[in-house]
Amino acid sequence: MTRKEHEQPSAGTDAFTGGCLLLLMLVADAAAGFLVVLLLAARGLGRTDAGPGQVPAGPPPTDWVPLLSFGALALAVGVTGVLLLRVGNRFIGAVQLVLCVLLAVHALGSWP
Repeated sequence: MTRKEHEQPSAGTDAFTGGCLLLLMLVADAAAGFLVVLLLAARGLGRTDAGPGQVPAGPPPTDWVPLLSFGALALAVGVTGVLLLRVGNRFIGAVQLVLCVLLAVHALGSWP
């Protein structure tokens, strides 16, 4: 027997593929969040204060780490939201896109 071209794939295959895609998107969001935490922690460790009786040499350099970190996280969450919308999870995709907008606003708020 040959499979007809207009037949839909089985529901188990669609659920498995959707589950794998959701897991992949979750891992991408977790990796982006870990990157933000890592960069912000490294920035905090790299700060040096002037010792007692010493005057700072000049103004501190421009700090781009928060902007780049939260911008990258907003990008990852936005891509995840769009993929979720394309897969068919409209509610979760919409929530992801709202979070993307909030992260983008926070990133622009930390503009040096």
